[in-house]
Amino acid sequence: MNASTPSTQTLPGIELPLPASECDTSLFAALERRKTTREISATPLPMELLSNLLWAACGVNRKTGPFGVPGRTAASASNSQEIDLYVAVKEGVYLYDAVNNRLSPIVAGDLRGAALTPGQRGVDARAPVQLIFVVDLHRLTHTAGFQEPGLQDPEVQKSYYYVDTGIIAGNVYLFAAAQGLAAWFHNCDKTSLGQRLELRPEQRVLFAQSVGYPAPL
Repeated sequence: MNASTPSTQTLPGIELPLPASECDTSLFAALERRKTTREISATPLPMELLSNLLWAACGVNRKTGPFGVPGRTAASASNSQEIDLYVAVKEGVYLYDAVNNRLSPIVAGDLRGAALTPGQRGVDARAPVQLIFVVDLHRLTHTAGFQEPGLQDPEVQKSYYYVDTGIIAGNVYLFAAAQGLAAWFHNCDKTSLGQRLELRPEQRVLFAQSVGYPAPL
């Protein structure tokens, strides 16, 4: 989908603020606080905080990483960077463009409900941000990195993209802990999201992660 399609005409792109380079919380303190919190406030996240969150998840932290490709805060098989992070907010869904530090519009409308675990009771779509993890298998099979045979094997591919998703989700959990945010990694309505995001055949929705301020007790 491109920016000229009807579903994105009312959803402008967003230039993200530069991510902050300092944090007052130590790694050990963040690890100590890391946990899953399902009760999340509807209060929107400031753009600076969202930018920092996305950078921590899988942002560019060095211009040249393995095999000459920009390095990320999250490792991936042969630095293929096959996991895309879609960002669902009230206004619509964006694709995180880590290289250009921006949010590219994908589809207008609130799809946060589809990013929740189907059928789970007692959970609502109040979280201001739903991160949707999407794998692009083309990047695994056409990586600029080491062309190991396993990159062409569906079962090996699966092991790689599940691990790489977990690494990004772990970064999100640690950032949330350091910033006093709530985070919850969970399943989602893969079929509905795949259709609404108009993914290509080689793309698949994997999981989602709710992020926001903790709801008042």
